[in-house]
Amino acid sequence: MDSYDHNQTNFIIRRATLDDAPDIARLLRDLGWSERITAEELAETTSRVERQFKLCQADDSHSVYVAETAQAEIAGYVSVHWLPYLIQVGPEGFVSELFIKTPFRGHGLGSRLLATVEAEANQRGCARLGLINNRERESYQRQFYKKQGWEERIWATNFVKWLK
Repeated sequence: MDSYDHNQTNFIIRRATLDDAPDIARLLRDLGWSERITAEELAETTSRVERQFKLCQADDSHSVYVAETAQAEIAGYVSVHWLPYLIQVGPEGFVSELFIKTPFRGHGLGSRLLATVEAEANQRGCARLGLINNRERESYQRQFYKKQGWEERIWATNFVKWLK
């Protein structure tokens, strides 16, 4: 049994700051999902997270929130990008990242982070929220997003073109 008190009321959801970059970098490394991140030094991961976070702070088109424990540990975070669509009645909030440290999963933090994003989306007059969830991920297998009221678009395909 781990020593964490997982009562979700003991966590605060707040806007991330540049000071959170080292904790976010450690979280990404601890996930073990990226061979590139796992292979590089922590300082390199931290530096990249700092650079990317500064881009997120450059204007009002991105939001990053963290879930923080009472001991000031970052237990998870969400990153959302606000995209204007000319065809929609309002912008779309695209959730690009939602990661929770393994020992904190299943205790409502992902739900609270998504609720925070949804509240901001409503304030911004968004028409919809979107995200991509890899089918092999545990969150997809347990239908986390469907349980949060999201629907899977079976009529659309996600394409990517890797540049790096």
